Amino acid sequence: MSVNLLVEQIKTLLEGSSPRTIIGIVGKPGAGKSTVVAEIQNQFESNDVAIIPMDGYHLSNEELIELGRRNRKGAPDTFDVSAFVSLLRSVRNEINKNHTFPIFHREIEASKEGEGLVPAGAKVVVVEGNYLFSQEYGWHEVFPLLDQSWFISIDDEIRMRRLIARHIAYGKTAQEAEEWSLGSDEMNARFIEKSANRAEKVINLA
Repeated sequence: MSVNLLVEQIKTLLEGSSPRTIIGIVGKPGAGKSTVVAEIQNQFESNDVAIIPMDGYHLSNEELIELGRRNRKGAPDTFDVSAFVSLLRSVRNEINKNHTFPIFHREIEASKEGEGLVPAGAKVVVVEGNYLFSQEYGWHEVFPLLDQSWFISIDDEIRMRRLIARHIAYGKTAQEAEEWSLGSDEMNARFIEKSANRAEKVINLA
């Protein structure tokens, strides 16, 4: 299934009778979640289709240092999962209310509160992240809140090249980017793979 078919399904949902549908999109680091989201944003008005990136719920660097997890930022136990779950519950149950949430900025390695918005009445909410289907570290509370589950499939060699390039673009040296991609990121990718079979649909990206 391609991104175009996902777009067509969202159009169908917008024309349907359900007041709100929550779609979860999962992919390994570098798989292309931002690419899929960008296409959705190009196709639809934000009042109709809202996007929630999971990355806004990274624990701060200060918290991670205190926990001894700073060198694993992005791992499943480096997020404020309870706050993320609380947001999704509110978005699911309080359709006629605006909901704000933090947005993560890679250039400063931090989240800014209140930058994201799910507007009242948005019929489709797309949630994207790495661990939406996972069952450990508290993530098990997320999957039941999703109406649809999609997994991005991509060749791992292509994914790794893109991932290394992204790390370099945000300030890492080539060596640091490769070490992080093959180390922490790859451990996270293997963790994500464990729950990939929970997805109802697969998006194939070249």
